[in-house]
Amino acid sequence: MFPQKYNIMRKIFFPVLLSFLLPFTALAGEGMWLPFLIGQLNEADMQALGMKMSAEDIYSVNKGSLKDAIVHFNGGCTSSIISPQGLLLTNHHCGFSAIQSHSTLQNNYLQDGFWAKKQSDELRNDHLVATFIDRIEDVTQEILAGVTDKMTTKQRQNKIAQNIKAFKKAYAKKKYEEILIKPFFKGNQYILFVTITYTDVRLVGAPPSAIGKFGADTDNWEWPRHSGDFSLFRIYANKDNLPADYSPDNQPLRPKHYLPVSLDGVETGDFTLVYGFPGRTDEYLPSFAVKQIQDVIDPARIEIRDHALKIMDKAMRADPAIRLQYASKYARIANYWKKWIGERTGLKKTHAVAKKEKIEAEFIQKLAQKPQLAQKYGDLLDEMDGKYQEIEFLAVYREYFHELFFRNIEIFKPANSLRRFLAKANQENYQPLASDTKKSLERFYKDYQVGVDREVFKSLMQLFTDNVCTAYFPDYLLANRYLEGYDTEQMATEFYDKSIFAHPEKLYQLIDEKKTDEIKKDPTYRLFVDIIDAYRTKLTPEYNGIKAPLDSMQRQYMAALMEVLPEKKFYPDANGTMRVSYGQVEGYQPKDGVQYLPKTYLSGVIAKYVPGDYEFDLPQRLLDLYEAKDYGRYAENGRLPVNFLGSNHTTGGNSGSPVIDAYGNIIGLNFDRVWEGTMSDLNYDRSICRNIMVDIRYVIWIMDKYAGAQRLVDEIKFVHPKAGQKSRKPWDEKHPKKKKRRHRWW
Repeated sequence: MFPQKYNIMRKIFFPVLLSFLLPFTALAGEGMWLPFLIGQLNEADMQALGMKMSAEDIYSVNKGSLKDAIVHFNGGCTSSIISPQGLLLTNHHCGFSAIQSHSTLQNNYLQDGFWAKKQSDELRNDHLVATFIDRIEDVTQEILAGVTDKMTTKQRQNKIAQNIKAFKKAYAKKKYEEILIKPFFKGNQYILFVTITYTDVRLVGAPPSAIGKFGADTDNWEWPRHSGDFSLFRIYANKDNLPADYSPDNQPLRPKHYLPVSLDGVETGDFTLVYGFPGRTDEYLPSFAVKQIQDVIDPARIEIRDHALKIMDKAMRADPAIRLQYASKYARIANYWKKWIGERTGLKKTHAVAKKEKIEAEFIQKLAQKPQLAQKYGDLLDEMDGKYQEIEFLAVYREYFHELFFRNIEIFKPANSLRRFLAKANQENYQPLASDTKKSLERFYKDYQVGVDREVFKSLMQLFTDNVCTAYFPDYLLANRYLEGYDTEQMATEFYDKSIFAHPEKLYQLIDEKKTDEIKKDPTYRLFVDIIDAYRTKLTPEYNGIKAPLDSMQRQYMAALMEVLPEKKFYPDANGTMRVSYGQVEGYQPKDGVQYLPKTYLSGVIAKYVPGDYEFDLPQRLLDLYEAKDYGRYAENGRLPVNFLGSNHTTGGNSGSPVIDAYGNIIGLNFDRVWEGTMSDLNYDRSICRNIMVDIRYVIWIMDKYAGAQRLVDEIKFVHPKAGQKSRKPWDEKHPKKKKRRHRWW
């Protein structure tokens, strides 16, 4: 019943220790909770930490609530509504691509910032969307109807897919609403989200990168931090306040709810609520899976991106034009490169593998006390361990394919666009598809330098040939190019110098002239087609043959944990859906003899200032305001606050999430985590896991004193809840004697 590795009952008695179960117990700061369930699971804990709101104030379908001010920003970040005119606040790095798209060397909004003087100056952004959650429902019963334990993985998936399709077809929704159904707890639960997406989202304001990206890559994931990481957009709607494509006739959105701004600031121990759309976590992996990530997967990822980043950094430092072209790409690649380094460090520092092993020992001990469950789950951990060993080298090769061919070597991106175009094109649809493809290619080549990419190709292809088994090589490379003495310089000559993909004008001409055969004969195109073929026919079937049963085991393990430990409160892994996490303003001790305070100030920004440095330079106006100590009402004891720390459990996707105080007011803007705590995606540890936030007073100070954006400041409702002043709706100020209110406010 119990395999040798986990049959600890045969050898030694393990006492029941609460510490073994900490990862499954909701402590202050741990967990990303579904907002519609916090009334059942978290309200008392949150109020014990100092929260003055109720669960319905945070999520309600019957009235305006905090939920209605939280916006999924373009599918990857979070934002929030901070005015009755649809003013949207998010991070600078979330708006970076939009800001870059409007930037030229003559009007460099990345470098100089952008502030629309009036609404008609606010800039249109194609392909930028803002999504609200209208309501959330548990639909597990409907989606798992007819699903049994006797089904194979494929049969289960097919039945669930059929149920989802039928449910969506029958579900009553409005024309402008969309339905999203997502699995939770590894597929043991299914939740419905009804969404409303707005497509007219305009750029309103952004500080220069010297403020919004201060510290850049050196400070990324680090504390102390001094970044003004924010940008402003506005949602526009039609005359009925409903989603509509861009039109000059559209009007600013009238939101159901918006967040007032607290000017009271934060102190250690203050309650903090982070509301947003965290991307992905894996908190319930077994010990051997965490060890594989720590010792095998992350090192491979880090090495690949390290090679690419060094080449890009050298080129960006040498040429301002390349710096402008590659700033967003470099930041995107560097972000997770540094995150993975911190993740490995944190996992080791907190002894995450040993911690998971203790949990498994406790799980097995409890399981032995429940014969029926022991019969069902007794062999599960050993079977999973074997599968993880079996999949390890395939998982590494898969990372090489993803990192090299789909992320870091850029010339394969237009090759992929042409592959898709040529697969769909026929005599009837050729012209419109060709036009769309050319537009996509033009956007790509606008920020592409063939010389930089050529060097990245040479470096990464050397890693590929050194580390990936030839059995998984693309046939074109294996048959024609992987010969003794054939080096990466020769490969670069073949796939760049002789390729039309390094010469966009020639490529456009071939598309216009419908010379598709010449495109298909191009060496880069042929290589990429074989890359896709190798990935799909050689690597993926073998990988999925192990991954599918492993996923099924992981689902069973998740169910087993909840069955064996029914007294515990489990929070679901992040999966890009709306969540709340709660904690407190709090510093931490990263290592012996070092204690980090939870707040930083403008004086710290000035201390890091390096004139002319692209990471630590500062605008002269900010220096002048500092010298004059012109902080206005945003100061704290004569100093201007910049960033602060909290113990909230966050991850990618929480970028731009509002940080909300005990009363429901915005006090900050989440933008990062500390480097030592990035392993919180796999193992949250209260001792070192901290999220980093921009103090809202620094945001408004930049808007007000630095940018002079008075019209935007005038849109915002300012409050002082710590002084006993409760926020009121703007119409209550205008009509103070009027008692009837449309929505409750705090």
